[in-house]
Amino acid sequence: MLLKRIITASILAALVATAVFTLPPEYFSLVLAVLTLVAAWEWLYLIDVQSIAKRLLFLLALILPMIGAHLWTQFLELLAQWTKWPEIRFYSGVIEWLVVPAVLFWIIVMLSIRNLPQTVLNLNPRLRYKMLIGWFILFTCWLFLTRLRVFYEPPMTMYFLVLIWVADISAYFVGKKYGKTKLAPDISPGKTVAGFYGAIVSGLVCAVVLSLFYGFNYVFAADFALLSMLTVLISVYGDLFFSVVKRQRGVKDSGAILPGHGGILDRVDSIVAAIPLFYAGIYLIYGLI
Repeated sequence: MLLKRIITASILAALVATAVFTLPPEYFSLVLAVLTLVAAWEWLYLIDVQSIAKRLLFLLALILPMIGAHLWTQFLELLAQWTKWPEIRFYSGVIEWLVVPAVLFWIIVMLSIRNLPQTVLNLNPRLRYKMLIGWFILFTCWLFLTRLRVFYEPPMTMYFLVLIWVADISAYFVGKKYGKTKLAPDISPGKTVAGFYGAIVSGLVCAVVLSLFYGFNYVFAADFALLSMLTVLISVYGDLFFSVVKRQRGVKDSGAILPGHGGILDRVDSIVAAIPLFYAGIYLIYGLI
């Protein structure tokens, strides 16, 4: 099973890196949208939506704002190039401000799981609220990952993805080697406190390596290190959030599309939670320099 997971992960990483560095922004956005829709279908399975009509309406509710946001983002990018005023790209109105409720949502999730795990497991909101939550977290993931790629270039996008992957790998191996105390035994018995700290330290290491490579000044490097560790922190609880949903549904995986890894949601759960915070941090850091 481990060998199958490694092979699948290696192929996926190569495909993602190719997409990040070679695809034009509009095609990258399209590929990401397709993956988001697959993840949305899996979310509907996890919350037990049986009606095909409801499933199709949910997908349509994602597609329409995706098209609108994509066209607006591309318009701002073209306008920035035409006017020679790159800052105009960031005047996106309500689209940009969506990062605030997205970050707040994941902070609330983190605090709730950390302090009230059993209460979170026993929550059973109405189906409409589950659908709204799924729509919101998937749309904001697509939106801010797309905008990260368009506005802050492929290397920054790749750094974010590598950060999450390295944290996930570090948590697994550090937890396997040193893990004794469980992080959230009621939700995910496999996660340990040692693995959690291993992931956080890996975020710091990634930031240090990047800072040395690009020669960042001390202030920028410190900001980047803090952002990287906070991003990893929230990503861990994103993983736990989806573990809660799967446990409530009584399933191990969200799907079976990826050999050894389950579904798309099983691979992007950390990314879904982490991207709003990372994007907000990059927006603030670059706004201060």
